Amino acid sequence: MKKLATLVLILLAFAVYAQAPLPQGAPGPNIPRGKAPEQGYVPDGWYPHPGSLMKYSVEIRFGEEPETMPEGMKFGRVSAVTTDNENNVYVFKRDAKTDQIVVFDAQGKYLRSWGKGMFTRPHGLRVDRDQNVWALDDAGHQILKFTRDGKLLQTWGVKGKPGNDAKTFNRPTDIAFDSQGNAYISDGYGNRRVVKLDKAGNFVMTWGTEGDGPTQFRLPHSIAVDAKDRVYVSDRENNRIQIFDTNGKLLKSWTHLGCTQGMFITPKNEMWIVTHRNNSENITYDTLAGQLMKIDVESGKILGSMESPGHMLTATPAGIVYVASLTGNVFKWQPDPWWPRRAHEAIRENIPPPPAK
Repeated sequence: MKKLATLVLILLAFAVYAQAPLPQGAPGPNIPRGKAPEQGYVPDGWYPHPGSLMKYSVEIRFGEEPETMPEGMKFGRVSAVTTDNENNVYVFKRDAKTDQIVVFDAQGKYLRSWGKGMFTRPHGLRVDRDQNVWALDDAGHQILKFTRDGKLLQTWGVKGKPGNDAKTFNRPTDIAFDSQGNAYISDGYGNRRVVKLDKAGNFVMTWGTEGDGPTQFRLPHSIAVDAKDRVYVSDRENNRIQIFDTNGKLLKSWTHLGCTQGMFITPKNEMWIVTHRNNSENITYDTLAGQLMKIDVESGKILGSMESPGHMLTATPAGIVYVASLTGNVFKWQPDPWWPRRAHEAIRENIPPPPAK
């Protein structure tokens, strides 16, 4: 009986410790800092609280070991990353001297690549439900659709010629798909609009103009569609996300998330973004000041956050998040198996809720 009582006291003491936050600035146990190729990378200044429901850590930085890629290939600036249904990872890089779309398996092993010199300035990259790969060339003013092996299937826009009609684009940035296979393109640096295509790739409609009013954009930088076919557009330079129905009707707007770079919503309706707290001349768009956040798609509430450089991102149904960084890395964030309560809430504790409207 005495041994049982002692065991209960030990377990209670451990539970109290596990829920107690660390002092501000204190590192968690065995958290690698800076460059640690064998263990991954955790930016300085971030730590998980022991009481968090989930700890995320970087397992792999793709492209960090040059010998894993063909001779002479390097990442340079990485603009986007996406995955297919076999968990292969597609990286979109801006170095045009070698192939610009590079495919790895989930462990970082090089598989194949294509697209040398094909893109002027790579920006967005997505895989649709049919497992086709869509690449957005913002300075080339084009959207290109490939098979997973790199066979070109279809092209939209005229290379090197910007426009704002049904057949042309002006620096498009990202693409997303609804449940019917329609495509939504954030177009972009030049046109400040959203373009809708049907499943066959035919022009359907467009909405948005330049400005800071409702249904206007200063820079629609990323786009996502949730399980209810609501269309989320990150208006980066206006520090907001506007949410529309599939016909361009504005449903609501979130202004509490700051300068949103990239967004992704999983089939499970889990929303992830990379963002800065505000759009300021004093903040660069791709530094360790960036935040990786998990967002509630209904309320916009921040469910968790941690520091991560990032430009675009994607996430898998298993909860693995890949972040493409213009610093030349792809970060693979995944739930730490040492923390058994597998939920994403409270990646970082004490995050203030969005302001009431």
